[in-house]
Amino acid sequence: MTDRGHALVGGQKKVVLRFLAAPMDANVRGYVGGGKILEWIDKAGYAAAAAWSGSYSVTGYVGNIHLHRVVNVGDMVEVEARVVYTGRTSLQVVCTVTSHNPRDGVKVTNTQCLLVFVAMDADGKPTPVPPFTPEDDWERAENERAQVLTGVRREVEEAMAVQVYSDATETCRETLRFLAAPTDVNWGGKVHGGYVMHWIMTAGKLVAERWTHGHDPRATYAGGFRFYRPMYIGDLVEVDARLIYTDGAEMHVSVHVRSGDPRGSELHTTTHCTIVYTAEDEAGNVVPVRPWVPRLPEDRALERHAVDLIQIRSRLGRSEPHRHDD
Repeated sequence: MTDRGHALVGGQKKVVLRFLAAPMDANVRGYVGGGKILEWIDKAGYAAAAAWSGSYSVTGYVGNIHLHRVVNVGDMVEVEARVVYTGRTSLQVVCTVTSHNPRDGVKVTNTQCLLVFVAMDADGKPTPVPPFTPEDDWERAENERAQVLTGVRREVEEAMAVQVYSDATETCRETLRFLAAPTDVNWGGKVHGGYVMHWIMTAGKLVAERWTHGHDPRATYAGGFRFYRPMYIGDLVEVDARLIYTDGAEMHVSVHVRSGDPRGSELHTTTHCTIVYTAEDEAGNVVPVRPWVPRLPEDRALERHAVDLIQIRSRLGRSEPHRHDD
C-alpha cells in the first residue's frame, strides 16, 4: 500500500507497506526477529527508491540500524520508506518500522535505518535521478543527517576494508553454505538484498546463541551492510559469521557473505556487516555473557576494530527513531 493510495510513479517520495506479521515470519524463539524486519525494510526501501527515480534500483548500503523492539506474530506492521537525499544516481531512504496489536492499536516503533540505493537504466548502468528538495522540518533534519551519515559511512567502510579475516582464529565461528534458490529472486532477476540480510542475521544469531550457552541473544544493532556485487540464482552462497568482541551483555559479530558459480572454485565477497547481539534471560532481562579474550594477532586486531567502530558510531548522536507525523 502506498501513501494516500496513489500509484507508484516517478517523483513519489514515500511508500508505506502494511500487513499482518504471519506465523511463518517468526524465528525459532517465536517472535519476528531482526532478519525478517530487515527483509521488510529492503522491500519498502526499494519501492520508495523506484517510485522516486522511476527506474529499477539496487541496494548499495544499509546502516545505523537500531533494533529497539521485536515484532509479535499477529501484529499489524507498517514499514514506511521516505526518500530524504539524492546524489546524481543514488538515493538515500529512511525506513521506519512500527507495529501494534490490531485489537488495541497501541503503536510502537521497532526500528529505523538509512538505506542507499543506486538507480539503474535498462542496460544495468547507473542512471541520474530527480533531485530531492526537503519540504518540511522532518525532511530537512533527515536530509542533513543523511549527509553526515555519508561521511561516517565512508569511515566505517574504510575501517572494515583493511581488516583481515582468515582461518587463523580461535573465536566462535559458524559458516552456512547453500545454493541461492529461485524463490530468492528480486525484481531484477538477482538475489534479493533483503534475503541476504536475513541470511546474515541467521548466521550471526547462531554464533551469538552458541556463545551465550542458553540465553536468548537479541539483535539490537546492525550496521555497515555493504553490498559489493550482485548474487545470482543458483550461486553457491557462503555466510561466514565470527565473534569479534564482547562487552557485558553485548556480542559483536562480523559477517561476510561470499558467492560464486558452484561449478567453479572461487567465491567472491558480496556483502559484509557487523551485528550487535544482547543476551537476555527468559524474563527478557539483560544478562552478561562470558567475555571473549582474544590471544591470536588477528583476533586481537578485530577486537580493536570493533571498539573503533563503536567510537565512530558514537558521533552519530541520535539512536531513538525520528518520527514524521503527517
